[in-house]
Amino acid sequence: MSFKDHFSGHAAHYAQARPTYPEALFARLAALAPARDRCWDAGCGNGQASLALAEAFAAVHASDPSAEQIANAPPHPRVTYAVERAEACSLPDRSVDLVVIAQALHWCEVDAFHAEARRVLRPGGVIAEIGYARSSVDAAVDAVYAHLYDDLTAPYWPPERAHIDRQYADLPFPFEPLDLGPLPPMRQRWTLGQYLAYLDSWSAVARYRRQHGHSPIDPVREAFAAAWGDPDEPREVRWDLFVRAGRVVA
Repeated sequence: MSFKDHFSGHAAHYAQARPTYPEALFARLAALAPARDRCWDAGCGNGQASLALAEAFAAVHASDPSAEQIANAPPHPRVTYAVERAEACSLPDRSVDLVVIAQALHWCEVDAFHAEARRVLRPGGVIAEIGYARSSVDAAVDAVYAHLYDDLTAPYWPPERAHIDRQYADLPFPFEPLDLGPLPPMRQRWTLGQYLAYLDSWSAVARYRRQHGHSPIDPVREAFAAAWGDPDEPREVRWDLFVRAGRVVA
């Protein structure tokens, strides 16, 4: 099986422009794991979750099928990166306490990935499938964002993106569910330039640009500037997280 690669072509830009996950999320998952010896960050991209997991686990196996994404991942003494698909992991059977797949499940062959997760997890091990969709700043900025997302780029999103909008509700989850309680949102303090760089990292923007020769952000750049205010003034950007967490039961 080949993987659907929507990010290698702009992996360096993706690494610089993507938000980071709240530390409290991974601390909560680590507390549920049977031990903190090793975890697997599947579909790790350029390591946003991997580095946070390294603060809670002795070893992190971070894998992604894109060599370009892995090349842009920061090194860490407790993180081992591997270029491999989530459906064919090189880890031994029953070797990890936690499996995390962040903003990547929808690109996988889901049943095959779940089989691999069950294979590598120790008895009582935990799996967490994490995602986030729309960002929010305030009503004015969000209105321009909605036009960009719902109108300008809508035809250019891969069909798998719909799973994110539905919070994976239509994908199977063959594990004993765990309730993580209320989750903290992702938060970044960004200038307008940093915020637009994040929007420019979308796969739909890259596909639009390849077809039209310019960015879909161009026609709404002035509207974003008017809604933002001082472009050099950092503002808080928020994303609501969703997580499907579960435990392997023999």
